[in-house]
Amino acid sequence: PGSMAGPACRSHPTCAMTPPEPVFSVAIPAYNEAALLPRLLASIAVARARYAGGAERVEVIVGNNASTDATAAIALAQGCRVVEVAKRAIAAARNGAAQAARGEFLCFIDADSILHPDTFNQIERVMRAGRCVVGATGVKMERMSPGIALTWAVMVPMTRIMRMDTGVVFCRRADFEAIGGYREAMLVAEDVDMLVRLKRRGRPRGQGFRRTPGARAITSTRKFDRHGDWHHLREMILMPFRLIGPRAALRRVVWNYWYEDR
Repeated sequence: PGSMAGPACRSHPTCAMTPPEPVFSVAIPAYNEAALLPRLLASIAVARARYAGGAERVEVIVGNNASTDATAAIALAQGCRVVEVAKRAIAAARNGAAQAARGEFLCFIDADSILHPDTFNQIERVMRAGRCVVGATGVKMERMSPGIALTWAVMVPMTRIMRMDTGVVFCRRADFEAIGGYREAMLVAEDVDMLVRLKRRGRPRGQGFRRTPGARAITSTRKFDRHGDWHHLREMILMPFRLIGPRAALRRVVWNYWYEDR
């Protein structure tokens, strides 16, 4: 499992007023997200205000993954805690934010997303019911087109069959720590791997994967904006051939698409 040790943490002065035991810790991995992070933080502020347990019971932690733009400054200005994570891997950024968390429940959300206003209320109801070891809100695309719609039609049945989803992914902090967090050696699919391991942990307790009844997050279509609305289907066709090809070539494709594509 990936290491959960060692990131440095910087806090906004208002963090001193944060209660010692938040219910929720929102962990945001971020690399050069100055353009989209503000809209996510604005949506989190709305969801915090709507949370029946009180806005002060939700803390927000940004895992700043060696950004070279104003990502950290924006997060600090909005009252977030900022954890500096030098290792360039989204799993490391998520782990770094989670290590600084104090809440009972962890909520992982990508920086290019937008939260539904009822997010925290719905997650709490699902988790308090006792049948969930890990869950997700699911997502809606910020725009739709024939290419995106067809991609969506292919992907959604897969998430239902595998009993997985994305959006705001949530679990108990104790369970996350027990499995060792995200595996930092994985550049992609680290979220799928984490879901599998948490579901395995919950099985003896009669707990599995659950979705919130609503409160789907909105996810950015920036990959489609940049590469075309049909590109994901093309990549799905090419991926089996890349998997049997040279590992170095596959790593270059993954790195260029997921880590340096800004």
